[in-house]
Amino acid sequence: MKLRFKKIKGIFLFPALCLWAAIFCLWQNNGIVISKSEYGSARIPREFDGYVIAQISDLHNKEFGEDQKILLNKLKSVSPNIIVVTGDLIDRRKFDLAAAMAFIEGALRIAPVYYVPGNHEAWSGRYPEIKSSLLNAGVQVLDDETARLTIGAASISISGVKDPAFLTSGYRQGTDTSQLENCLRRWSQSGEFRILLSHRPELFDLYAKYPVDLIFSGHAHGGQIRLPFIGGLAAPGQGLFPRYTSGLYTKNSSAMFVSRGLGNSIFPIRVFNRPEIVAVTLNSLEAEENETPEEG
Repeated sequence: MKLRFKKIKGIFLFPALCLWAAIFCLWQNNGIVISKSEYGSARIPREFDGYVIAQISDLHNKEFGEDQKILLNKLKSVSPNIIVVTGDLIDRRKFDLAAAMAFIEGALRIAPVYYVPGNHEAWSGRYPEIKSSLLNAGVQVLDDETARLTIGAASISISGVKDPAFLTSGYRQGTDTSQLENCLRRWSQSGEFRILLSHRPELFDLYAKYPVDLIFSGHAHGGQIRLPFIGGLAAPGQGLFPRYTSGLYTKNSSAMFVSRGLGNSIFPIRVFNRPEIVAVTLNSLEAEENETPEEG
């Protein structure tokens, strides 16, 4: 009798475990989380105090509901002043520009969009088509370019660099940062608060060298599989147990936010690593520095 009960239990237990695993994987790959942070600096003009920057990265053509409605509703909920897209909007292996543009067109109804390309745009061989669609939609494409965000008489700069993949044909050729470094060197002459959009977080030492105040990056997919107390297991350009996968990193006077991204590429499953929208609120410490204590 006991043996029969064990057999029956085993018959039901295995399908139950499979069902749980399927539900868990669906949630891990589709349950978008919003990661909110604050970043303060005395170099931020007081006019930008409370300014919200929402970051989208590594969509890889993934669709979140019809016309990206789930993703767009999540994005709208943070009430961003601008939206920055840090590369790999499309996936070169399953190219679908329509899915990417459905998101872009919806995002533009929420806030202005600033974009830099990633390695998938570079290696897709179709970047001119992608860029043309983005420009026609009204996106500010920052291909080694700088724009200004202005409130009243105050402004901060936002710069973007093309991914080093535009100078190579694959990972085997390594990473050519010469063009990127030329841009950083040229922009370092500016004395105003500077934001940099760059797809690759593993180049943080280079960004901090010049320096840049605030960097938004992606590419690492959060390390794909994240383990407690360890973090991500692997990331392109960083290998096993990568250093830069998620959240805030600081070096010298530079700070870098790394998005875990939204979609997948070669490896189709995320574990303990849900798709992410990053929302950073700027805090101006300028007023605090200029305040003088009252005499008592």
